[in-house]
Amino acid sequence: MAATLRIQSDWSRALSRDEGEAWLSCRSPGKPTLYGSVTRRGLSSDGVPDIVASEGFVVGEVTKKSILISCPHENVSTKFLAPYTSFSRIHQKSITCLDISSGGGLGVSTSTDGTMKIWQAANGEIRRLLEGHVYDVNCCRFFPSGLVVLSGGMDAQLKIWSAEDASCVVTFKGHKAGILDTAIVDRGRNVLSCSRDGTARLWDCGKSACLGIIADCGSPINGITVGTADNSLNLGTPEKPPSEREVGTEGKILLLAREDKKLQGVGLQSRQPVFLFVGSDAFNCCTFLSSTYILAGTQDGNIYQLDVRNTNAPIQVIHRSGAPVLSLLPYRDGFIASQGN
Repeated sequence: MAATLRIQSDWSRALSRDEGEAWLSCRSPGKPTLYGSVTRRGLSSDGVPDIVASEGFVVGEVTKKSILISCPHENVSTKFLAPYTSFSRIHQKSITCLDISSGGGLGVSTSTDGTMKIWQAANGEIRRLLEGHVYDVNCCRFFPSGLVVLSGGMDAQLKIWSAEDASCVVTFKGHKAGILDTAIVDRGRNVLSCSRDGTARLWDCGKSACLGIIADCGSPINGITVGTADNSLNLGTPEKPPSEREVGTEGKILLLAREDKKLQGVGLQSRQPVFLFVGSDAFNCCTFLSSTYILAGTQDGNIYQLDVRNTNAPIQVIHRSGAPVLSLLPYRDGFIASQGN
């Protein structure tokens, strides 16, 4: 397992003034953690900070928005990027979930302060307060149109909101415990949800009805994602013809990140199990890299890459920190992961 080089999260603010200082650490599994610091001594003639590191660390390329730091002793280097912009007034406490509309103009987020808000992505101006859930809201996402929001909460309710006037246009009821994640099928005539009650359900937005229980695991399902399956994958056959209200479920596979250390694949239309992989700890999240390759993150900090055609052994296991992997997002030729540290 590779060494991990970290710098305190507000380093760009700490180094924004002369003699500002930020703390460093380099951790390699099984070895004592190395600690150090970086200090700003001033500005160069072109406005780039003059940064130096304490013993054991080396500062490489520095720009107005990034800094490259290495730890030669552990042969590791990391480029740290400053925030492009920061919005500090949207929520009063930690943000638990957020999404950006397909056009990039709006953001929606939920927080431990109990609120769900829609805001301008350009400047953080709050546009709408979405009120209606009882207790905490766990998840939120935009429909592909960017005009509608889907949310799930600890009140076991799934809601659809208008981003234009903040009205709740649909409420789905059926789960017996808090909803932990959602997914949207194609353009959004059908949506999916998973819950602490151990079930994943498919819903018809037009009729405000549950079309079926896709999986009943007997263990909380922490995260789901839906994707188009590789053509060679056997997704199973439905026991009865699907409802005409099901739109876009054929050829799709649903991934379930389960609390009981299992990552499961289920044929969305067939409701039949496709694979079951056992990991090192509870799975928190999952995503598709392609129709063949998937990623899933665990509570103990592992990120598993799997081939859905053969899940007997992972392609690779990435472990950069023991902190929980909370979310995964494909990005260009790789992916972005967030962890609880």
